[in-house]
Amino acid sequence: MSIAEVHDMTVTRRPLVPPTPPRAPDDMTAFGRMRAMGKSPIEAWGRRAYEEDIVQGRFLRHSSFILNTPDAIRHVLVDNYENYTRTPAGIRVLRPMLGEGLLISEGRAWKYQRRTLAPAFTPRAVTTLVPYMVTATDETITKLKAASGGPVDLREAMQRMTLEIAGRTMFSFGMDRHGAALRDFVMEYGETLARPSMLDLVLPLGWPTPHDFRRARFRKRWTAFVGQLMAERRAAGKDAGAPARDLFDLMGDARDPETGEAFTDAQLGDQVATMILAGHETTATALFWALYLLALDPATQEQLAAEVNGVAAAGTLDIEQLKFTRAVIDETMRLYPPAFLIARAAAGPDTITGHPVRKHDVILIAPWLLHRHEKLWRDPNAFMPQRFLTGTPPDRFAYLPFGVGARVCIGAHFALVEATLALAKLIGAFRVALTDKEPVLPVGVVTTQPNRSPMFAITPR
Repeated sequence: MSIAEVHDMTVTRRPLVPPTPPRAPDDMTAFGRMRAMGKSPIEAWGRRAYEEDIVQGRFLRHSSFILNTPDAIRHVLVDNYENYTRTPAGIRVLRPMLGEGLLISEGRAWKYQRRTLAPAFTPRAVTTLVPYMVTATDETITKLKAASGGPVDLREAMQRMTLEIAGRTMFSFGMDRHGAALRDFVMEYGETLARPSMLDLVLPLGWPTPHDFRRARFRKRWTAFVGQLMAERRAAGKDAGAPARDLFDLMGDARDPETGEAFTDAQLGDQVATMILAGHETTATALFWALYLLALDPATQEQLAAEVNGVAAAGTLDIEQLKFTRAVIDETMRLYPPAFLIARAAAGPDTITGHPVRKHDVILIAPWLLHRHEKLWRDPNAFMPQRFLTGTPPDRFAYLPFGVGARVCIGAHFALVEATLALAKLIGAFRVALTDKEPVLPVGVVTTQPNRSPMFAITPR
């Protein structure tokens, strides 16, 4: 089938609307909403949150604001971002895994880390890491071909593949020996400690909750494991004067451009943990959702495969030519944003588009809501990659898969290159279909996770 024929199919049919959880009733009690937030915030939002510009409510003794307008979001994340810090519940959940790394540090510590890490994530630096991405993806395809006769858990396959990419780009070695332990850490934390409890939400940060004691024990084991990985990489050495060969070299060589300081060992460990976890888990989840959507939408899947075949005919996959593949990734992250919620607490009084804000008020910017808002998108719940091919990009404050402003994700370019290349290779190699019709629903637990791992049938092309 030609690219033109596939395109004609896609523009004449009704777009796919994937399944989503039911919306909460707008009259849900505050207690009921807090319980839902602890389970999955996605299930705590009602109709108003998808239709109104700003939804004001109460959170314990303070006001809360859900922001759905680009002007308000720009004010909080760009114009006055230093007045808005992470919430205590967010710190409780993230710190045991990420320590004081870039993702959750604040103030001077964050500025120092951002300045120091920036050279390691430039497009030029990422280009040197692409061979690791390609090799790991090709190895995954080889393994999947051997298993293509029966049902396949592509979510697990994507987790293994992105973990392998994370290990190789970080340390120049595979994760054969350490992958199982790392996955166990991630699964243990996600299933038991990543969901905030009621006490996590109501107690001040300085008052430990029962979950906090468990998180502290977890962190001790986790930091020892990360230290083991770093020691193994250091034992492999580095030739004096040789260019950096991986992210560990790049981060170890990094110096603050203002002070000349390098990271301490503890700081480097927190950065390693942040990059491995943020890098592999979010990309694995985005690739899973993309494969799920394409399995539900065979015509779009064939359009992507036709693009890949056309680009590959030139000999290599040039990512700049994979425009439709990139649009599928962009649309996937619109419907299933890796970070579904950005929660901030006001450090001092402010005014947001005419709404007075007091100290400690809670500000919620939810990409899950923003990306499906009735006023910002046409057919907001539909899977329509073509919306990213119009030549007019969405408002940068209405589409936030990697955040925006000073704290935009430093690894965004890395993640987009990895996800686009991997999806192109996978769909270029296989047709994917689901083995059952039970819907897969999103759950908000740090990232936008599926509520189950469906089995896929894959057929070599």
